[in-house]
Amino acid sequence: MSEIFARVAPGIGSIAAADWDACAGADNPFLSHAFLSALEDSGSAVSRAGWQPVPIVVDGDDGRPDGILPAYAKSHSQGEYVFDHAWADAWERAGGQYYPKLQIAVPFTPVPGPRLLLRDPAAAPALIAAAEALVGEHDLSSAHATFITEDQKPLFEAAGWMIRTGSQFHWHNEGYRDFDDFLAALSSRKRKAIRKEREAAQGAVEIRHLTGAEIGEAEWDAFWAFYQDTGSRKWGQPYLTRPFFTMLGQRMGDRVLLMLAYRHGKPVAGALNLIGGDTLYGRYWGCTEEIPFLHFELCYYQAIDAAIAKRLSRVEAGAQGEHKLARGYRPVPTWSAHYIPHAGFRRAVEDFIVREARAMEEQIELLDEMAPFRKEG
Repeated sequence: MSEIFARVAPGIGSIAAADWDACAGADNPFLSHAFLSALEDSGSAVSRAGWQPVPIVVDGDDGRPDGILPAYAKSHSQGEYVFDHAWADAWERAGGQYYPKLQIAVPFTPVPGPRLLLRDPAAAPALIAAAEALVGEHDLSSAHATFITEDQKPLFEAAGWMIRTGSQFHWHNEGYRDFDDFLAALSSRKRKAIRKEREAAQGAVEIRHLTGAEIGEAEWDAFWAFYQDTGSRKWGQPYLTRPFFTMLGQRMGDRVLLMLAYRHGKPVAGALNLIGGDTLYGRYWGCTEEIPFLHFELCYYQAIDAAIAKRLSRVEAGAQGEHKLARGYRPVPTWSAHYIPHAGFRRAVEDFIVREARAMEEQIELLDEMAPFRKEG
């Protein structure tokens, strides 16, 4: 077997878009060169923000990448959504230094997807080994691949990485003809509650779905105001810069679905979605007026409407939020993979994630039993 070499590229922009996308595929828009380079070029995911891009590349015999890891050297744990702050605290109380660490992820994006981007599946072990080598060579504490897909779990497990289980709420399209057809699958009480919520929200605003050239700077300015309001309340300051949204529209506007709510002709709320191969991904929401049930309408019900119309198989509405359960979104497991070379700390983390996984599996099972769908029989 010939030796395989990996290299660390100076950034996403240093890799040709066609070469990156040949590895990433077309299904998940967050893994596209357009999305990740916009994060970099807009100053959102760069070294000064604590996200230093260090994509790891394994080249094929033709000189083009056979595999890529979207990797970042991180000086904090913000914007990851797999919370390891307690690990950092424990490490540092024991006299160690948790940061910097290596993060294999899409910044600020809790969306499951492949983290080993493979034109040639044979490149997977070399990419994982390269990540481990980077940790050792630069005295990093650890490496973390977050929101990995189920089919890539065995690749990380084979390399000895620990798997951590989390959960999200996704809506699944069971071949519904329209929203009423979906409602028919719910219990009578939940059906009535959702209809009342929709009636109240839709009676207060006009909702428009915009994509591609329909989204101009005025629409992005409006959404930026909504995003800033939500970001300042959730994180203290927004992760994304204003230029990011312009770049997103310019580079992949046909994959953007921006839902804006207007009151008296003025936009007062918005929800930003990206369109994948078989999934609608809800990402950001915000408002400048508090209108009852508008959050549920824009983020959940309008997303279901759009997914049915576009014949997409599911809606992924982001991290957390048990309130999604009552609106037809069901709990699903998510996974992350963790490499910690320090033996003592690894043992402590491994014990924690085994216990956490059991509790998470029980919670998912319990929540799924509470889903509002009609019981058969």
